[in-house]
Amino acid sequence: MKRFILLLTLLLVFSLSLMTTGAGPVKIEFWHSMGGHNLQVVQSLVDNFNKTHSNIKVEAQFAGTYEDTLNKTQAAVRTKTAPHIIQIYEIGTQVMIDSGIILPMEDLGKKVANDRSFDWGKFIPAISNYYKVGGKIYSMPFNSSTPLLYYNKNAFRAVGLDPNRPPKTFEELKDYAAKLTIKDKNGNITRYGFTLAIVGWFVEQMVANQDEVLVNNNNGRTGRATEALFTSDAAVRFVKLWAEMVKDGIMINPGRGWEGAKQAFLSGRAAMMIESTAQVNNFEANAKSQGYELGTAFLPCPAGVNRGGVIIGGASLWCIADHPTEELKASWEFLKWLSEADQQVYWFKNTGYFPVTKEAVENVMYERFFAENPNYLT
Repeated sequence: MKRFILLLTLLLVFSLSLMTTGAGPVKIEFWHSMGGHNLQVVQSLVDNFNKTHSNIKVEAQFAGTYEDTLNKTQAAVRTKTAPHIIQIYEIGTQVMIDSGIILPMEDLGKKVANDRSFDWGKFIPAISNYYKVGGKIYSMPFNSSTPLLYYNKNAFRAVGLDPNRPPKTFEELKDYAAKLTIKDKNGNITRYGFTLAIVGWFVEQMVANQDEVLVNNNNGRTGRATEALFTSDAAVRFVKLWAEMVKDGIMINPGRGWEGAKQAFLSGRAAMMIESTAQVNNFEANAKSQGYELGTAFLPCPAGVNRGGVIIGGASLWCIADHPTEELKASWEFLKWLSEADQQVYWFKNTGYFPVTKEAVENVMYERFFAENPNYLT
């Protein structure tokens, strides 16, 4: 009998041990849209989180463009296979809220995770306001950016242009592009002066830089947007410039999407281009490997037109609601960790996306990072 009781006791202890160790970490799935170099930076962040949080395992997956991620998520929700966290661009904010598939970020932190210590005021207001509706933050600010004019300073010097004086107006952009365009002895263009991806975001930015909006109701801020203002003076001026430069053979038309223009600039096929601040690190590395000096500048604006400045772009992180509470709490831990200053500074230095918190910006300033890396400051 004693041996029987001992055997039962050992079996019970062994079973409990299996139950304890068999559960393993809580797994959460994260779909993002960071390709190329930035994909590696995202994965390094995920790896660092997993190493320091043994009870949670984040599995990151590249899901394509922001549009791809949105479409795939909507399809996955219908089949109960949706990820826990997705990365969606800033213009998708209202779409995500209307979708009915998300858990507002403040509700996740305050109600599900019961985290009363998180400082929602730590974000830079100009960024967090993009993801705030009715006073509530619906998604976690993560990768915010604006467009820049990137240019090859060596190419400027070679044609007699001042490398420290990039074009400030549409007129100067056109003039510079003409001077930077090179043809071989047969008249074939070997380098274009300028390129720009055919992406709606750049249209919005070039319109905003002329102090106008792309859709009515103040770009949807004072009410739902019901009309696109594609025939506004600002939009017409920009599209006219675009068409003229392509027709004149001083701007390469890279086709739809981001990659064509990017590769034209990186390969030296174009001397200037407009791209996101998210490419600063990537372009700096390319300049060093190719042996040229990279310059950055603000977007040009038509002469005599009030300069309005560019607007925040990039994306934020959203939580999909239909998951067990334990997994939602784990999602919150990961999202909260990403918002901490150390992670934000790392993300900024290795990509070019802005730090989204005040503390992260202060840390970068304290390190004198901008003094040594002026292209990040433009």
